[in-house]
Amino acid sequence: MNPLAHTTQLPRAAPARVLACGAFLKNRACLMEGSQAHWSVLHGDLDNPTHREALQASVSDLLARASGPVQALAHDMHPDFYSTRLAQAVAAERGLPAIGVQHHHAHIGGVLAEQAPPVPASAPVIGLALDGMGLGPDGRAWGGEVLRVGSGYAAHHWQRLDHLAPLTQPGADAAAREPWRLAAAVLFALRRGAEIEARFAPQVGMPAAALLHRMLQQDLNCPRSSSAGRWFDAAAGALGISVRQSGEAEAAIALEALARDWLAEHPSFAVETTSLDLHGLVGELFALAPQGPAAVARGAAWFHCALASALAQRAIAAAGAHASRCVVLAGGCFANGVLRHRLSTTLQQAGLSVRLPQDAGFGDAGLALGQAWVAACTVAEQAHQPAAPELSLAH
Repeated sequence: MNPLAHTTQLPRAAPARVLACGAFLKNRACLMEGSQAHWSVLHGDLDNPTHREALQASVSDLLARASGPVQALAHDMHPDFYSTRLAQAVAAERGLPAIGVQHHHAHIGGVLAEQAPPVPASAPVIGLALDGMGLGPDGRAWGGEVLRVGSGYAAHHWQRLDHLAPLTQPGADAAAREPWRLAAAVLFALRRGAEIEARFAPQVGMPAAALLHRMLQQDLNCPRSSSAGRWFDAAAGALGISVRQSGEAEAAIALEALARDWLAEHPSFAVETTSLDLHGLVGELFALAPQGPAAVARGAAWFHCALASALAQRAIAAAGAHASRCVVLAGGCFANGVLRHRLSTTLQQAGLSVRLPQDAGFGDAGLALGQAWVAACTVAEQAHQPAAPELSLAH
C-alpha cells in the first residue's frame, strides 16, 4: 500500500465518506471521512502515463484504507480528464454515484472544508476563483469567476454571479504558451487588428503574425475563456515582457515581480474601477512598452491594481446582495502576492472576512479536497430526500 502524503484535520466532520480523484494538472487524490482528509502523494500532470498509473494505484490504496464503505466518487466536470474517467469507472464497478464538481466551485469548496469560516446562519460565502482554466457547465473555459457558494453542509449549492470578460485564445492551447497571441487578440477585439503584424512580426516573424491575424479575422481555432491566467499573459505580452513562455506562469510571475518592485517605491498608487472587461486596460499597456523599463513596471502595477479593484468592488456588491460577510479567494492566480494583498486589503476595509487556502494550497494540487467536500454535501442531501413514489400501472 502506498504511503499517504499527509492527513488534513477538518474543523467539522464530513457528512459522507467520499473519494475524490482530483484535477488534470498537479493531480492528487483525497479520501474524506469523518473529520479527516487523507491525501495521496502528488502524482503530477495526467498527460503522463506514469502519473496516470500512479493515480490509479492511489485510488485503489485509498479505497482499501477507508474505515467504511465509500459512498461516492468525486471528479472534475471535464469529461476527457483521466481522473474523471477513472472516477466514473471505479464508481460503476462498485455501484456508487460518480459526482462531477465544477472546477472553480471545487476551489472554493476546499477552503470551506478545511476552515469552516463563520458566516451568518444560512448565509453563503462569495468566492473569487482565479486560475488558468476549468470547464464550466456551459461547456466553456472559465477561470475568472465570482461565485456564490453555500456555507457548511450547503456547499453543493452554488451560482456563478459574474466573471472576467472572455478573452479570445488564438491557437487554443498554444495561446497559453505564447502571450503575444493573447495580446494580439486584445488588439483585434479593440479594432486595432491592423497593428498586429507591425507589432509582433519583429519578435515572431511576419508569417506567424500574419497567420494569427487571419485566424482572428476568420474566427478559426479561437476559443474564448474568462481565464484570469490568460489575462495576465495578455498584459505581459502587451508590455513586451514575454513573447513565449518556457515554464508555467512564467509571464505572470515576471509581471508580478515588476509590479511588486514598482509599488514598493510608489505605495500610495491606487486605481479604482469596477469593470471586469480588461480589453481597454490591456490595450492601453501597448503604449508603455516603447517608453522603457520604468513605464513597463508602472504598467504592470496598473494592471494588478485595476484587476484587484474591479474584483473587490464586484465581491463587495455580491456580498451585500446575498447577505454574506465572507469572501473566499482560491485558484492558482492567488499565488500572486500583489493581487492577493491589494484585494484582501480592500475587502477587509469594507468589513468583510477574507479566507485563503491553507493546507490545500491555491492551485490544482488541492482541488480534490473541494471535490470531496462538495460531493459529500450532495450525498448527504440526497440521503435525506424522501424517495419518489412508485408509479402505479393500474388503471
